[in-house]
Amino acid sequence: MEMEFEYQEGYIRSSRGVQLFTCRWLPSDSSSPRALVFLCHGYGMECSGFMRECGIRLARAGYAVFGIDYEGHGRSAGSRCYIKKFENIVNDCHDFFKSVCAEKDYRYKGRFLYGESMGGAVALLLHKKEPLFYHGAVLVAPMCKISEKLKPHPVVVNILTGLEDLIPKWKIVPTKDVIDSACKDPLKRGEIRNNKLIYQDKPRLKTALEMLRTSMRVEESLKQVTLPFVVLHGDADTVTDPEISKALYDRASSEDKTMKMYPGMWHALTAGETDENVAVVFADIIAWLDEHTAEGTLLVEPLHETFNVGIEKLPSPPPTTEKQSHRFYLCGLKQPRTLHSAM
Repeated sequence: MEMEFEYQEGYIRSSRGVQLFTCRWLPSDSSSPRALVFLCHGYGMECSGFMRECGIRLARAGYAVFGIDYEGHGRSAGSRCYIKKFENIVNDCHDFFKSVCAEKDYRYKGRFLYGESMGGAVALLLHKKEPLFYHGAVLVAPMCKISEKLKPHPVVVNILTGLEDLIPKWKIVPTKDVIDSACKDPLKRGEIRNNKLIYQDKPRLKTALEMLRTSMRVEESLKQVTLPFVVLHGDADTVTDPEISKALYDRASSEDKTMKMYPGMWHALTAGETDENVAVVFADIIAWLDEHTAEGTLLVEPLHETFNVGIEKLPSPPPTTEKQSHRFYLCGLKQPRTLHSAM
């Protein structure tokens, strides 16, 4: 089946001077989407490939979807998967997402965060940064608490902390293979492994410590979560413990919160399950978004067109209007027809 949507990509220079890759999937009526959805991808992942089906499915459902590769991830500049400060990721997403909200066509549209795994922590920290700015969040197997089963011993943390300024980029943190643990479908596991933009080496020392500190920071502030959200988790997930999502649901102060637990599903709900399972997950996500963007449900405080967050849009190749077919078999989406242009 052929599907119409418009895909754009480009680069920005962050307020810190880092070149970052950005992309967007737009519905056919791109000037009037139901709402804006901002993607926060997981550790070692990227937007244009791994999150592509998410962008396509939501665009087909009428949403304008925007992604950014974090520094050191995907097609963005920086040492591969080196997180010097987790706050840099949050600030870069904050600046880019707000710059989109200031665009003329989008100033009066609802704003939703979408975070997978580590991206769930990014989404929650964006909400914490401006509690009233976003109208809701979709959180897929979010990293928002350290499982008691995985929490490192304080002595180990102290030793690693003593080394982080000496060898911050060393890949010395032992971990199990996340792709094997996250992706249930063998074919999709192989396709993800063949994606050269996805980081598949051991975590760097400072990166691991930043993720640990961030998880603890998010866990301590779960009660401060006030926006509407849906959290989705596979009950057979061994990468992020399902109890983490239950803790978020129980502790969050949000009056409007939903939890979806999927029996037998693993960590990569939207990219590593069977086509049938992926369809179920996305049906739940889109139904939740549709409910929260129904006419009369959103009150949008628009950004002024003069809003400036200090990021610079970099020159891109001239846009093309040629319809292109892309072969892409991740999660059963075959040969969608797209309008591909540069941002």
